[in-house]
Amino acid sequence: MPNQRHLKRLNAPRTWTLKRKENKYIAKPRAGPHKIEGCLTLGFLVKEVLKYAKTSREVKKIVNANKILIDKKPRKDLNFPVGLMDIIEVPETKEHFKILIDDKGRLTLHKITKEESNQKTCKIIGKTCLKKKKIQLNLYDGKNIILDKDAYSVGDSVIIDLEKNKVIKHLKLEKGASVLLIGGSYLGQVGILEEIQEQEGNLPTKIILTLDKDKIETRKEFVFVIDKHKK
Repeated sequence: MPNQRHLKRLNAPRTWTLKRKENKYIAKPRAGPHKIEGCLTLGFLVKEVLKYAKTSREVKKIVNANKILIDKKPRKDLNFPVGLMDIIEVPETKEHFKILIDDKGRLTLHKITKEESNQKTCKIIGKTCLKKKKIQLNLYDGKNIILDKDAYSVGDSVIIDLEKNKVIKHLKLEKGASVLLIGGSYLGQVGILEEIQEQEGNLPTKIILTLDKDKIETRKEFVFVIDKHKK
């Protein structure tokens, strides 16, 4: 019988690539930093995407042997949420991947090099002031980084060194930035930021983008900076 940990395949988020009529139910990602439509379970990733196993028993054997690393850390929870920009490593096969969104709005694996697997792009979703004037950046994937100086804004992105948990590059939310849309009607599209429009009261900040040759409008929360100025 289904429970809180499962949902019907037919009702699974459109971001998941799966055979919806193969089985009736599928496991839900455990609660975490990623919304349900923005992540996959580790078990689904190993079995259905990487195709390293054919049965749940085989999946358990693989993850319990620490053969799958997420952001440099072994994970054994089959329902662990693996989401956008997360880095997956398989030491045994020497394979490295990054979770991205394709232009059809589906979560997908993108193969990367070993060097690229040491870095991860994270969106800043909040900031906290600490003692001694230190600043804590609260990141999209649940990570936190403490800095001595505050040169960052909510909505910016940072590239972090996963081994040192250190910021190595700052990507500002500003005109000319290359951005990935992580929500809304244009999910998965990449555009160039043209304008940021602050609104009065509690209305969400508007972002004007160029997608190919078209101008579109979206919300700040749907924008993820992935690169600096582009022509």
